[in-house]
Amino acid sequence: GINAEYGKQWYQRRVRGGNNINPTKSVRDLGILLSDDCSWTPHVMKTSSEARRMAAWALRAFKDRSVNTMLTLYKSLVRCKLEYCSPLWSPYLIGDIQALESVQRQFTRRIEGMAHLDYWERLKKLRLMSLQRRRERYTIIQMWKSYVGASPNSTNTRFYHHERLGIRAEVPSLYIGAQKSISNKYFNSFGVRAARLWNTLPREVNTAETLDRFKVLLGRWLDQYPDNPPVKGYRTQNGNSILDWVLVIRVKGDV
Repeated sequence: GINAEYGKQWYQRRVRGGNNINPTKSVRDLGILLSDDCSWTPHVMKTSSEARRMAAWALRAFKDRSVNTMLTLYKSLVRCKLEYCSPLWSPYLIGDIQALESVQRQFTRRIEGMAHLDYWERLKKLRLMSLQRRRERYTIIQMWKSYVGASPNSTNTRFYHHERLGIRAEVPSLYIGAQKSISNKYFNSFGVRAARLWNTLPREVNTAETLDRFKVLLGRWLDQYPDNPPVKGYRTQNGNSILDWVLVIRVKGDV
């Protein structure tokens, strides 16, 4: 049949034994919800909903609203639900980013002494990264692991050495005539997005030889960039991706 919503054809598959495999809009694999239109929105909505329920339970079960107690609860019970396998499904749509960020925004507002601060100020006060920034950090760390062979290079990313810039990743290309809807998904897929993020790193970071050293240098490098994630009611300078901020810094440097 035809999926009228996305304009593509569905096929029913018959397997041995006479059973049929029917088309479906989504399927869950290892905890990740895969959509038939290559969108991560259903997974984002499911993930944020589960995290909100866990946050509500923690707030009912524990009355202490002190910073240490609340951050311990949040990091151990809530945030882990928002970040499971996030390098794979890290969203690029503003609505999806906001849906995830709203969980952290609402929880931190309940922390003692934080209600009068806006979300960006709370992040600085509590020394927290936005969930958006943390996902990009995880993606970059995954790239380092792929480069050194600590994890499979499933996307077959090609790394090469640049005399001035250090270790670089080759960004996969796409046929220039591809439809916009396809190109948007392609350029925000892990293989492309991860390579672009990796290529923003300076030589002193991307050439680190141990994971612990790499994480320290990466953290220091990330700290130089503002972390103002897109949230409803806030006016942002850009999308808050490291890719955006690196471009801003470069433009200012050229002025």
